[in-house]
Amino acid sequence: MKKSILVIGLYLMAISCFAKDIKTVVVTTTPQMFCANCENRVKTNLIKVKGVEGITTSLVNQTVIVKYDADKISEENLIKSFSDFKYEARKLMPGEKVVREKHECEEENKVVYETE
Repeated sequence: MKKSILVIGLYLMAISCFAKDIKTVVVTTTPQMFCANCENRVKTNLIKVKGVEGITTSLVNQTVIVKYDADKISEENLIKSFSDFKYEARKLMPGEKVVREKHECEEENKVVYETE
């Protein structure tokens, strides 16, 4: 009986050691993302950052949603990592909206975005 309790206790300790602390942060970038190339640049570079688990970008909302392992990288260092690929990131507060600027490539190519 004591052995099985000990084994169960050790098993639970082992599981807790491997548990990830996954968090999510929503940021906006400067310069803004204007096209698929901008999105790809952000995604391609950000996925290389240790601890990043997933990335979702939105041109319309000008947001980058990053899921990350807080045991491997802090939110502050994650946001600072954008500077490695010539972007600045700023955390958005819940409900905060970003005003999307118009870019000259949109006028030339007549890019149209659907809104929510």
